[in-house]
Amino acid sequence: MQASITWGGNAKFVGKTGSGHEVVMDGPPDHGGENQGPRPMEMLLLGLGACTSFDVMMILKKSKSDVTDCVAEINAERADAVPSVFTKIHIHFVVTGNDLKEASVKRAISLSAEKYCSASIMLEKGGVEITHDYEIRSA
Repeated sequence: MQASITWGGNAKFVGKTGSGHEVVMDGPPDHGGENQGPRPMEMLLLGLGACTSFDVMMILKKSKSDVTDCVAEINAERADAVPSVFTKIHIHFVVTGNDLKEASVKRAISLSAEKYCSASIMLEKGGVEITHDYEIRSA
């Protein structure tokens, strides 16, 4: 896997992935940014959320669950001192579908957290406390 980051002036950077996608990241105005994109640490949270959501959806689809939507709402806390690393991250899944079984949703989230989500497992090994919960909604 490869990526490159190119400086775009002030606190703006353009990331390009090995698969050819680009994303603009920018710092806050009080750090010289112009708010033209998400902050790099926000991107990390987005990556984590997408990684675990991908797992959850794949597991639920394999179990023939009739899922119509899945949203991962993420709240994170950071250390007050530099480096301002994440210390706690909570992921709240809102899974919507038809006749979803709670055991299946709970199992999918657990498997993602404990076995499949590379981002989550890597962050936990780095000392980040990651917790999960969920709610199930009818479509």
